[in-house]
Amino acid sequence: MVLQTNTKEDAMSKKERTAIEPTRAENYAEWYQQVIRAADLAENSEVRGCMVIKPWGYAIWENIQRVLDEMFRETGHRNAYFPIFIPKSYFEKEAEHVEGFAKECAVVTHSRLEADGNGGLKPAGELTEPYIVRPTSETIIGASFAKWVNSYRDLPLLINQWANIVRWEMRTRLFLRTTEFLWQEGHTVHESSDEAMDETLKMLDVYARFAQDYLAIPVIKGEKTEGEKFPGAVNTYCIEAMMQDRKALQSGTSHFLGQNFAKAFDVQFTNQEGKLDYVWATSWGVTTRLIGALIMAHADNKGLVLPPRLAPIQVVIIPIYKGNSQLDTISEIALDLRSKLEKAGISVKYDNRDTQKPGYKFAEYELKGVPVRLAIGPRDAEEGTVEVARRDALTKETVSRDNIIERVQTLLDEIQKNIYTKAVKFRDENTYRADTWEEFTDIIENRGGFVMAHYDGTPETEEKIKDLTKATVRAIPLNSPGEEGKCILTGKPSERRVLFARAY
Repeated sequence: MVLQTNTKEDAMSKKERTAIEPTRAENYAEWYQQVIRAADLAENSEVRGCMVIKPWGYAIWENIQRVLDEMFRETGHRNAYFPIFIPKSYFEKEAEHVEGFAKECAVVTHSRLEADGNGGLKPAGELTEPYIVRPTSETIIGASFAKWVNSYRDLPLLINQWANIVRWEMRTRLFLRTTEFLWQEGHTVHESSDEAMDETLKMLDVYARFAQDYLAIPVIKGEKTEGEKFPGAVNTYCIEAMMQDRKALQSGTSHFLGQNFAKAFDVQFTNQEGKLDYVWATSWGVTTRLIGALIMAHADNKGLVLPPRLAPIQVVIIPIYKGNSQLDTISEIALDLRSKLEKAGISVKYDNRDTQKPGYKFAEYELKGVPVRLAIGPRDAEEGTVEVARRDALTKETVSRDNIIERVQTLLDEIQKNIYTKAVKFRDENTYRADTWEEFTDIIENRGGFVMAHYDGTPETEEKIKDLTKATVRAIPLNSPGEEGKCILTGKPSERRVLFARAY
């Protein structure tokens, strides 16, 4: 009698095939890179640490820009643009700021290149003062504000800039952390401290609403600790999101700058009492990191899953046919559907390429995360129906063409809500309370997720917890009620719980 044994090859053959390999469970970091590749979002550049954002990825960023820009305008902000080069002396005017960014700065020291006599080029024309390639713009914008503000009548001044940023990162990852990235940075100045603080929190709310209503990502609003705040700020506020590997991702920040930069750049105004005073400033920003957040919060082993409100294409129509006569009939139906959907405010693509089969197209748009797919074949043309597939749930249904516009509109709303509800459920199921060091380390090491715990508020304790567990204080939640307790590490008194997690 011969006993059969399962070999490694047998196990591999029985393993379910997925579009993205390795899967999320097998290797999350590599899965993330493969989703970007498969969805054709971006690729590494020949320039170290930089990325090329491809058309599908950039279209998502354009939608993010469009929505946020409208939200900024609704809150009274105007767009402007400031130089990418910042004199080194500007950074030296605000000591904490320069110290915070010194190790990340790219520096321009020469103005031209000359032949070196050996067939190569060498820098020439040394600058009298080096320029820093913009890592953030508080200093260069502060210099402009000093010219623009003279009286309380000039305030508030509410400016936003869409720009690129260079920070010389040592370890990079597409969208999450690159040497150059795209972002917006808001900069405002006000007559009083209260007005500036109101602005800081207002823009934090804008980011939180955008994350929830468009990215379909639930976030926790909170304040950063002294050790985690923006260099030069008085207070830094953030939104923190949980990714599918249970790590945190800082997804936006808003800073109350006080009068630090105003004093450094002499941004003064004559107040209503006729006296000179320094303005009170804010700055706030989000980056192309939001695309990384979309991927890590929603994608699966079949590719990207896009919330409809940010999808470059919300609906794709794919014909299934044999021969030009069938295609002509189906195209007439498809183009009519496309026109009606577009009139309803829905972005649609009709993919009638004859170079690819329907199965290839199905897989392509599934990888790209297009929310809804409509397929029309000869039988659908005869019976007045359309096959409707939704990307988030991977389900299909047959719908009458008479009802298709209403059904697609409803479906897009359902998908947006479903993606968000799923993310909320995941976050809530992976958020814990810990009262002892043993509980805390067990969660961090063996489960991951968010941990609400007491700590004594000192930088020393914060740093020691980070060294021991790689978990950091992500935020002091704004809605966190006061609660007497003891620090999980030192046992010293604590007045409230804070949010700990490992993070990107």
